[in-house]
Amino acid sequence: MPSSNDSITVETLAAFSAAWNRHDIDSLMSFMSDDCIFQTAAGPDACGTCHVGIAAVRAAFESAWLNFPDAQWIHDQHFVHEDFGVSQWTFTGTAADGTRVEADGVDVFTFKDGKIHLKNVFRKNRPNLPAAK
Repeated sequence: MPSSNDSITVETLAAFSAAWNRHDIDSLMSFMSDDCIFQTAAGPDACGTCHVGIAAVRAAFESAWLNFPDAQWIHDQHFVHEDFGVSQWTFTGTAADGTRVEADGVDVFTFKDGKIHLKNVFRKNRPNLPAAK
């Protein structure tokens, strides 16, 4: 987990991704700045939906696992340059109706004081796959 004096590295983003796959909200939030921003892949605004601050971002992160209890971000790759980073992944999960999601996406990050300040998500818009038999 980063401290305020650390620089974000590819390894930091890999650890952040691993926390998503463990569904470990406390670990995830330890990577985020106090004034963090999360912009979702979908929502009513041009940016999707914008969540600002620790409490709002935490609730939005947790909702991913409520909507997809088996959510995983696989085949991840990470890139960092100064205060900017990108994580590329394939999202998989099963919706409440049993249909499955498998879609590629990226997180675009900005960093501040060794923490993630902005997590901006972009995911391919693909119809859900039929429920597993």
